[in-house]
Amino acid sequence: MSWQLTAADLPDLARGATLLGTGGGGDPYIGLMLVKQVLDDRSITILDPDEIADDLFVIPTAQMGAPTVMIEKIPAGTEPTLALRTLEEHLGRRADATMPIECGGINSMIPLIVAAETGLPVVDADGMGRAFPELSMETFAVYGVHGSPLALAGERGERVIIDTGDDDRQMEWLARGITIRLGGVGHIAEYAMSGADVKRTAVPRTLSMALNLGRAIRLAREEHRSPFDAIGETLAPTLYSNMRELFVGKVTDVDRRTTDGFAKGRAVISALDQANPETLEIVFQNENLIARRGGEVVAIVPDLICVVDHETAEPITTEGLRYGQRVRVLGISTPEMMRTPEALAAFGPTAFGLTDPFVPVESRA
Repeated sequence: MSWQLTAADLPDLARGATLLGTGGGGDPYIGLMLVKQVLDDRSITILDPDEIADDLFVIPTAQMGAPTVMIEKIPAGTEPTLALRTLEEHLGRRADATMPIECGGINSMIPLIVAAETGLPVVDADGMGRAFPELSMETFAVYGVHGSPLALAGERGERVIIDTGDDDRQMEWLARGITIRLGGVGHIAEYAMSGADVKRTAVPRTLSMALNLGRAIRLAREEHRSPFDAIGETLAPTLYSNMRELFVGKVTDVDRRTTDGFAKGRAVISALDQANPETLEIVFQNENLIARRGGEVVAIVPDLICVVDHETAEPITTEGLRYGQRVRVLGISTPEMMRTPEALAAFGPTAFGLTDPFVPVESRA
């Protein structure tokens, strides 16, 4: 069933989407404030993907770039709608709705900015079911919808159309290069598709799940219950049904650099008990990719590796990791449509140059 999203929902939505973003997707606070700025006391219609018409014309909108850059290079706020209008002009057709391409901090919010400015509804689905660093890493592409043509807009009104046909990796490479030359952040409209394509290729109801997760964490804290139990209970009946705690400790090392348009690096988390020498290492490229405890893999992409505050369960992004933070690391299973051989080829371990095979987080010892 379709529903109305208001400004009061935004903090819970941002919190839940940041958790699902597995460290990436951009700063949630910036996205929240950008939506609030244009939404005021109005509401946004969120469409259930099962109920949309097959001929509905949907253009997803998003931000791309390195999350570390976004902290200092705040968007003007006009770029996402400009990207949408540019792609509409190129295609000669107006969108009936927009949609996220991923579930992550700021990228759960970008379509809401567009919706608030244009009056378009937002489809409750996305193309990653989490966040991934590259535009070609989409369930859309895995199941037959291609991202090109893509429209990219900059904060000073720059507009670019990229058309690479069915080659989504070339589209990503060209868009990444332009984004770097825009200062590391750009806004995009891509993967234009029909309602029938949405039903076939998108991960359903990730916006509503993010809202439910964020709300569950907040209510558990207010009621002095375990927010970690609340996360597990909220996920259990969904496509992300398995959650396990991978480690509890203190961040003792962070090596992070911005290169090739991505935030890449590693973080080391040490056990809180100084007598325990065990550590957990996380490698990330915008998002957390692999977690090794004592040298053994305990979770790997595309499953979610989520770093949260060890008491409040507030999600921590990769650009927010700091020495001394007390954290818990959670492993969450991805939907089955993200674990097929075709999906793993697009965004499984080998897509990131990792030699460890994919083993579901719930199957590990």
